Amino acid sequence: MIPALRRQYNQAYTNEAYRAMLDWMGGQYGHLPKFNVAETPVFFPRDFRDKVFAACEDVLSVITAPGYAERAAAAIPEVENVPGQDERPLFMQLDFGVCRAEDGSLIPQLVEAQGFPSLYHFQVLLDRSWRRFFPIPEGFSARFDGSTQEEYLDLLRRTILGDYAPEQVVILEVDPKNQTTRIDLVVAAAELGVAELCISDLELRDGKLYYDNQGARTQVQRIYNRVIFDDLKARPDLVRRFNMVEEAAVEWAGHPNWFFLISKYSLPFMDSPYVPETYFVSELDHYPKNLDEYVLKPLYSFAGMGVNLHPTVADLRALDKPEHFILQKKVTYAPVVETLDEPARVELRMMYLWPKDEPRPILVNNLVRLSKGEMIGVRYNAGKTWVGGTLGYFEQ
Repeated sequence: MIPALRRQYNQAYTNEAYRAMLDWMGGQYGHLPKFNVAETPVFFPRDFRDKVFAACEDVLSVITAPGYAERAAAAIPEVENVPGQDERPLFMQLDFGVCRAEDGSLIPQLVEAQGFPSLYHFQVLLDRSWRRFFPIPEGFSARFDGSTQEEYLDLLRRTILGDYAPEQVVILEVDPKNQTTRIDLVVAAAELGVAELCISDLELRDGKLYYDNQGARTQVQRIYNRVIFDDLKARPDLVRRFNMVEEAAVEWAGHPNWFFLISKYSLPFMDSPYVPETYFVSELDHYPKNLDEYVLKPLYSFAGMGVNLHPTVADLRALDKPEHFILQKKVTYAPVVETLDEPARVELRMMYLWPKDEPRPILVNNLVRLSKGEMIGVRYNAGKTWVGGTLGYFEQ
């Protein structure tokens, strides 16, 4: 994206340095990522950064507006509505495809918004790793608030722990040891000083939650939630004494309802040059004639599951619950990152925190995924190199 920097990086790159970086990364917390870490970061020029900032503001103007949660309440499935919803989300992720405008310039196009935590802790480890083994130019940063590494980690601690001691806070997942993104849970547990639990480890008794803290029965006051209901429903083998939907005396660091409130359901509410046209299928009185320019997405899915890239009228008419699907104008990712073979496409995630004492969300970090396939994701990039998760460095 910045030709001179790309050439400089590609010429300096060696597989030996990349493998050494991965080895060093895995040694910091005794765990290697289970997903592919791409062989390069992405360098974003200032003019593209400014467009992304404008795009983010357009999206935030909708999802942070007074009354948004009430307007989007229908997004929450009745059987997965968790009590104690906060007035506002603690975490927000905005995913953009890097595309080309008609004049040839690069522009961001919103793919999805999420009210759910991302890899906040792993991304700082990734930043340390890139800077240790590869040349990152002066004047480029992965973070947007000017924070040092320690300041960033301290903000995460305050945001996630709240007013509680670490032993009163837990990271909650479904079978965390087998999660693809477990590296983030491992780093978070170490940096926060909290336990990493499977939901089956929690006990609900008399309206309070408890866990076994190295032999001491300890009440959980706050949950850093990483549980997705789809994952939970897929594991009926897990014996549970808490299903999240019961009344419990606990605070949520990332209330589960925001996973639904800020999601694909949010997209039809947005009107911006950076947001592709999006419609609820159930509200269409006729289907677009240019249906080949749209993608059909289920509202309640994760990691691209169930997406139909080539929907037909027959597909739309066959939907059992059209209210659970959206039609979105296709986002055409531009192959803009030159690699050692074919160029890679870019999806950029802008990562926000909204602590309770802050008037507005804080843009703190980013995550980039590189792809050479039809979609972003492992199954579309089998056998390819210079693809997977990485980090964006932005010209300041």
